[in-house]
Amino acid sequence: MTTTALVGATVQISRRAGSRRDVHPRDVVRRSKRLSYVLRHAPGSVGLTLDAAGWTDVDALLAALGWTRAELERVVATNDKRRFALDESGTRIRASQGHSVAVDLGYAALTPPPVLFHGTAERNLPAIEAEGLRPGRRHAVHLSPDEVTARRVGARHGRPVVLRVDAGGVARDGAVFTRSANGVWLVDAVPPRYLRALGRQVAAWP
Repeated sequence: MTTTALVGATVQISRRAGSRRDVHPRDVVRRSKRLSYVLRHAPGSVGLTLDAAGWTDVDALLAALGWTRAELERVVATNDKRRFALDESGTRIRASQGHSVAVDLGYAALTPPPVLFHGTAERNLPAIEAEGLRPGRRHAVHLSPDEVTARRVGARHGRPVVLRVDAGGVARDGAVFTRSANGVWLVDAVPPRYLRALGRQVAAWP
């Protein structure tokens, strides 16, 4: 089984016979947040363990969360960010990126496009101006391939600001980029000199 085979796994989810529960969209969002928390940060909170690559057993997950297979499938299939991936057999699941627990997702190093984007909240600009982009409790900085996606990410945290990232320059300085199964670019850090806040003036930035 290869990592590349996981791309599009959300479309390949097995459809089993039987009726589905009618789940309200807000409940799907709530379940998605809980699944992210468990698979990215705290598998032990529900008695699960992740293997070295971040996978856990689907049946064990369903038992721990008290969900049906249909409920899990709906959360995975309707997540517009494709945050979760099932393996080819449909028996294991993991988060595509964003872990704070130690995992090796096995993504190959890639040459990034010349420009990427990062969405954040306006209140974070002073710290970013001073320190650049840091992963915080995650293992990597997350970068978006387009401005629209980055703005949507930033809006989740407050008044959104989009940063233009000179990804080509960061790569030329030796940083290693990878790309997750759902298209998010990952890098250890981005120094301030490679950033520009779109639509506003920040003193130390070009």
